[in-house]
Amino acid sequence: MSCYNCGDKKDNLTERLNKMISILRPRVPDDPAPDVDEYGQPIDNPVIVVPKLWAGIEPLQGRELYAAMRENAEVTTRIPIRWRTGVDRTMFVRYKEMEFEILYIIHPKFDKKELHLMCKERQ
Repeated sequence: MSCYNCGDKKDNLTERLNKMISILRPRVPDDPAPDVDEYGQPIDNPVIVVPKLWAGIEPLQGRELYAAMRENAEVTTRIPIRWRTGVDRTMFVRYKEMEFEILYIIHPKFDKKELHLMCKERQ
């Protein structure tokens, strides 16, 4: 399979989206959900799982990483997902034990088939 941006071969989106991720957003005071767990204990760092979905996790490499570092030194990972509304930069992505902060959201080709979340790993 060749590069999906080059267009020389048809890209199979389902082959690239092979990791189950969670998109989370911080809880804000106006949220209707309680700030306690099922036992009545306060939640330390409450977050809300928006969806669980299939994604790809692609570290930037070579020329692409060099260009990203020149413009902003933080973007290190691209996470392609299927098109969906409601994803914004206040959210973050969790994959296994890793968390990624969403810095930019790119709509490649504006065809409403996929989104690219440009992220950095949270420390």
